[in-house]
Amino acid sequence: MSRNDQAYFEALKQKIVAMMQQSYPGINPLISEWKGQEITDFQEELLRNVNAHISEKWFYTHMKSASKSMPRIDVLNLLSKYAGYANWDDFVYKNQDLIQASQNEAVPDESVSKPVPDKSNRYFILIPFATILVMLLFFGFFKLFNTREYTFLFYDADTKEPITNNTIEVRLLLDGESPVTGLCDSKGSFRLKTDKSLVRLVVSTPYYRSDTIVRILKKLNQEEIVSLHANDYALMIHYFSTMKVDDWVERRSRLDKMIDDGAMIYQVLGEKNPVGMELFNKQQFIDKLTVPSGNLRNIEILDSKFRDEKISVLRFRVNEKDK
Repeated sequence: MSRNDQAYFEALKQKIVAMMQQSYPGINPLISEWKGQEITDFQEELLRNVNAHISEKWFYTHMKSASKSMPRIDVLNLLSKYAGYANWDDFVYKNQDLIQASQNEAVPDESVSKPVPDKSNRYFILIPFATILVMLLFFGFFKLFNTREYTFLFYDADTKEPITNNTIEVRLLLDGESPVTGLCDSKGSFRLKTDKSLVRLVVSTPYYRSDTIVRILKKLNQEEIVSLHANDYALMIHYFSTMKVDDWVERRSRLDKMIDDGAMIYQVLGEKNPVGMELFNKQQFIDKLTVPSGNLRNIEILDSKFRDEKISVLRFRVNEKDK
């Protein structure tokens, strides 16, 4: 990959982020930090706008890291088309001035000599510097003594039982900063160190409804209880894939009412190291889940989205060990 090719490809990534922000305003502005749902949303956008699909493995190879080789020209054409250009050549042509300007700014002008401060004025430099240093130290000590560790515990809103798994994703929303994402431990608890008095968390887990939690933190109470409501549709689909049911007509009827006609349904291939995805429409998924000879058994729901109280996006994988 030449230096210019790399510069143009990095510029194309920024254009892609700008397009994604039109549909997902809260998406991380750094494409190299996208993962999970953000990658899935991008895959859906490509499929919807340019009728193209890229695998999660391809995304990690070319979009999240500085790969030594450029993507194929047909993929570059599709990505350029999604960003609003006719193709890759059109993108390069229309962004020549931008790339050239950025490269010129990166080259220091050695012909301009740096001014040497007069020794007689050194006190006017040292005193403000020392003042700023003292203020920074004071601010650091203030944050240190006001920082506390809080533990968030998650419970089922109906059964009042603790939710103990490490698939609970917690996204911390920060004012003026990109969200910070973490996972709960195996006991279902999430620990957060902060000096803030108010926090906003987006909590997502496969078999419960996603929710945005706003909490005013109290320094004397460092344990927070959060109730989550079960995702009944996700649980029902999981049960359908594990139970032996004779009434296939009734099962198909219930699935038809649960799933949106235009739903995007993905099967993640591979368990520990996902290697790709297979896409189903609503009818194909119902067939494979309800026909006795279908191959969707013991499925594990990874993520789901809703539109008008129906499943519009569903990601799952087959639990091979329990087949």
